[in-house]
Amino acid sequence: MMEEKRILISPGPHLWSGLSVSKIMYLVALALIFPSAAGVYFFGYHALSVIATSIATAVLTEYIAKRLRKRAFSMDWSAVVTGLLLALILPPMTPLWMVVIGSAFSIGIVKEAFGGLGHNIFNPALAGRAFMAACFPAEMTTWVLPMGFAADAVTCATPLNEGFVGPMDNLSLYRMLFIGNVGGSIGETSALLILVGGLLLLALGIINWRIPVAYIGTVALLSFAMGQDFIFHILAGGLMLGAFFMATDYVTSPITNKGRIIFCIGAGILTVIIRLFGGMPEGVCFSILFMNAITPLIDRYVKVRPYGLKKAGEK
Repeated sequence: MMEEKRILISPGPHLWSGLSVSKIMYLVALALIFPSAAGVYFFGYHALSVIATSIATAVLTEYIAKRLRKRAFSMDWSAVVTGLLLALILPPMTPLWMVVIGSAFSIGIVKEAFGGLGHNIFNPALAGRAFMAACFPAEMTTWVLPMGFAADAVTCATPLNEGFVGPMDNLSLYRMLFIGNVGGSIGETSALLILVGGLLLLALGIINWRIPVAYIGTVALLSFAMGQDFIFHILAGGLMLGAFFMATDYVTSPITNKGRIIFCIGAGILTVIIRLFGGMPEGVCFSILFMNAITPLIDRYVKVRPYGLKKAGEK
């Protein structure tokens, strides 16, 4: 008698690249060390406290939420990445109790309330930042000069604010923005170290190059077309961090390359509109959140045809 063979039928995907969720999140956290180090160097020990508080709160909130939902808690590094990203887009002198509220909201409401990792609609860190901006508008718009490890903080305007006073020549301004010696959020000031972390993720194949290129390119082209200094708009604010670490989020961005380009073009257009015509100087946070909301719509109309499927009338 011939031996009967059993065939296992399972849904896709059937290929595994060898990268697990925890490994991907670990590598993202590793890449974020570079802008984090810049933030601590320029803004001192309180910035480090904000980072540590945000990460600890995120992990603790996820643990509590999993227990309440009767789900197993596993250290997959996603909460660490969310807490770290939130800290990097906060003002350096944010009170720690506000950081706790924002981080808990990011994990408890934006992520776990929707079902946990893979089910959230919005980027948790950006949604947490938007929630804090609505609750604490004064503290979320209070910026300080880079001070290293000095004890006293001096308030200032960020490069995108009308009151910003920088070098008279553009070359010195670009150098200052590229290195990060300007006021701003903890992890958004040094374009150089954001670029180092982003290139690391690109080299490891963690993120898709089309996303930062389409996002930054759209902002540059539209700024130039509107008579603005496009180099300034690339280096200033949170564009670099948003392009490499926020818009590339697997869960809240489209699944196809074409969809990702549409997503980033839309985010780039909204960023420039908010910066030039909106009531706030920065538009990266809200532009990405808005595009997160229409990601399912993009995926619905921009999708890969399954292998072997033909349209009606095709031969």
